[in-house]
Amino acid sequence: MEITPSSDKSDAILVKGGVIITINPADQIIEDGYVLIKADRIISVGNLQDAPPDNAVEKIIDTRNCLVMPGLVNTHTHAAMAFFRGLADDLPLKTWLEDYIFPAESRYVNPAFVYQGTMLAGLEMIHSGTTSVCDGYFFEEAAAQAFINLGLRAVAGKGIVDFPAPDNPDPGLNLENARKYVREFPSHPLVTPALFCHSAYTCRPETLQHIKEICNYHSIPFIIHLAETEAETKEIQARYGNSPIQHLNNLGILDGNTIAAHCGWMKPDDFRIAQQKRLRVAHCPESNMKLASGVAPVPLFLDFGIPVGLGTDGCASNNNLDMLSEMDTAAKVHKLSNKDPAIMDAKTVVRMATIGGAEVLGLQDRVGSLEPGKKADIIILDLNQPHLTPVYNYYSQLVYSASGHDVITVLSNGKLIMRNRKIVTANEKETLAAAGELGKEIKKEMLRQGRKKSGFRA
Repeated sequence: MEITPSSDKSDAILVKGGVIITINPADQIIEDGYVLIKADRIISVGNLQDAPPDNAVEKIIDTRNCLVMPGLVNTHTHAAMAFFRGLADDLPLKTWLEDYIFPAESRYVNPAFVYQGTMLAGLEMIHSGTTSVCDGYFFEEAAAQAFINLGLRAVAGKGIVDFPAPDNPDPGLNLENARKYVREFPSHPLVTPALFCHSAYTCRPETLQHIKEICNYHSIPFIIHLAETEAETKEIQARYGNSPIQHLNNLGILDGNTIAAHCGWMKPDDFRIAQQKRLRVAHCPESNMKLASGVAPVPLFLDFGIPVGLGTDGCASNNNLDMLSEMDTAAKVHKLSNKDPAIMDAKTVVRMATIGGAEVLGLQDRVGSLEPGKKADIIILDLNQPHLTPVYNYYSQLVYSASGHDVITVLSNGKLIMRNRKIVTANEKETLAAAGELGKEIKKEMLRQGRKKSGFRA
């Protein structure tokens, strides 16, 4: 794929010659098409014969033998946990969290850790075609800065729990710190603040209510893990006499600005509540499979008209951030669990990873499809490869054959952030070197503490 300057000095970019998967309301696919970009927005999309002349634009991106589509939207992750990839695998969620992740976070997580971990995760996301992400973690202001520097669009949620946390040793200051985070959040077109209460079992009812009030006041998303495991469901039932979703509904937490991750354990009445309250769901099939948490009833969510997007979860429980891989898993796991090969078809899954995810994040008016007026978040995949040839159905090829390694060029907000597989917004070698050094320190310390059962090898 060639990227060449034009003789004209206007700031327009012409993406031309490839197959355009628009994800517009008509699900239009243009076999030999173009996308015209000016500044941060898409000006027009159409057949190549209707494209503006080459000398009318500043830059031409030749996408012959390529597929052009909206950037992927990762609706749930914890980016900085890329540093904990492989720390504690093959364990139940409760053991994984309480015996390994929470102790490791209390020792190592600080602003520098979060910034470098988010930079590391961001490189992986860009390489595999993600341009928008919903993140939730501690010291999230450092994560937001990393997203800005990388050129990624992000909803950045400050993590909140009712026990001492790396960025807040005193849970009594949760509300004050949440207000401060939102008040001081950087004003930047790529990032939006959010507040992320970990779960109904790590946050008291009054904490959930007060944090939701702050979110409502500022019109920002409220993020939470919800009904992730059977054990969580039983614990909430024992504590409060309701399912997790009914518990949150009684507290006034659920509305169209609430993003619930996982939602794997739902009672029949829960679906109607989610529908009525316009709850938005982040589906993380690979993490749910790896932790044996269960299979979320996504086909039912879709039947009820509940917005669902795909998420990877963090690298400590996946262990990658490849949304194309997540699409493949999402399609197959529901076919198996429902014993129906026609359910969760490829087009449905591609839409979940694009416009569906954008709706979950409240960004559907900006991203998720290639339409005039929307932000120019675009990815380009190389089709000229054995595993992608021939093509009979582009959606099927994306879901069942492609992977993040097939992404060659990425634009975010109208700017090239990866060109011919080379990221241009960060020094990748320096980021990887810094991550490797910190990884050595963590491994050495964990071995010293005798945590070899976590999977480490000397």
